[in-house]
Amino acid sequence: MMIRRPEPGEKYRHLKGGMYQVVTVAKHSGTGEELVVYQALFGDYAVYAGPAAMFAEEFVPEKYPDLKAGSMQKNRMERVEESAEKQGEKEQSGEAAGSVDPKLMEFLETDSLEERYNILVSMRDMITDGMIDTMAVVMDTVIPEGEIMKRYDDLKHVIQTRQQYETANRLR
Repeated sequence: MMIRRPEPGEKYRHLKGGMYQVVTVAKHSGTGEELVVYQALFGDYAVYAGPAAMFAEEFVPEKYPDLKAGSMQKNRMERVEESAEKQGEKEQSGEAAGSVDPKLMEFLETDSLEERYNILVSMRDMITDGMIDTMAVVMDTVIPEGEIMKRYDDLKHVIQTRQQYETANRLR
């Protein structure tokens, strides 16, 4: 039986109830094992990596004695489908699966803080919460939920602060 590969942007519920979003799928440099990089959608929004097989692993009551098997989902990680209405909104806003904004890709592919800042500024009128979440992961930061322009300004501030820090370190 072929195991379904998690895809970036998909959301999963852990059998203990926590929600996670897949960031990307990577290969372990030593073993070649497929790893899923995923982010918690709660608490400190920590980012984790785990074996892709974990996303299809069945619930084993012995591993989780505090949980009741009768009320549990079938798998350890269960994909959460978006409602048709939410998917329609994404398609209209250009966030449909498989369509990554070129500016967002540019942001993700550069290591220069100056370039990232300029790209972010150029995206002001088209920025979405999903884009901010993705950029925040790449910047290894968390931008709290809230009004979109506040989140945008917070991300700009993170980049500016890191630019200042880099400049100060270069002058030493």
